[in-house]
Amino acid sequence: MSNSLEMNKIFAAVLTAGVTFGVAGLVARLVVHPSAPQQAAIQVGEPAAAQAAAAPAAPALEPITPLLAAANVQNGQQLAQRQCASCHSLNEGGRNGVGPNLYGIVGAKHAHSEGFAYSAAIRGMASKPWTYEELNAWIANPRAYAPGNKMTYAGMASAQSRADLLAYLRSISPNAPAP
Repeated sequence: MSNSLEMNKIFAAVLTAGVTFGVAGLVARLVVHPSAPQQAAIQVGEPAAAQAAAAPAAPALEPITPLLAAANVQNGQQLAQRQCASCHSLNEGGRNGVGPNLYGIVGAKHAHSEGFAYSAAIRGMASKPWTYEELNAWIANPRAYAPGNKMTYAGMASAQSRADLLAYLRSISPNAPAP
């Protein structure tokens, strides 16, 4: 008989604990009012297309082709050495670094460098060539040009500086089309 009484005590203790925790949870929800976050605190992977579409439209870039006629190749080379060379190599047969080798970039296809791990944003444009206007948009604002790309560069605001840089990139692109 004592065995049966012990089992009843255990059952009553478990039942009492369950009821106590249930009531405590109900009271806590009434007092605290928890709410789920409306958006993720940490983004994993590529940004959602809806988020990209909701972004405000960037102001249109002026065409770069007219500025190329007066562009300074030496100034462009200095810009490339100062702003690009820490992540990109610029010589023929150069290695890929944090970014791909840029030798021959003008007129080449997006995702042109063999063995470089491009983002899905750039791989999605693999059949599209790097024209002067495409490069202009990329250099002006890489994040706006290809949302979700891996490049951390914020962009180059000056249209003349972009034209100088493109003139230099053209000079190291043997198969570049005329502007």
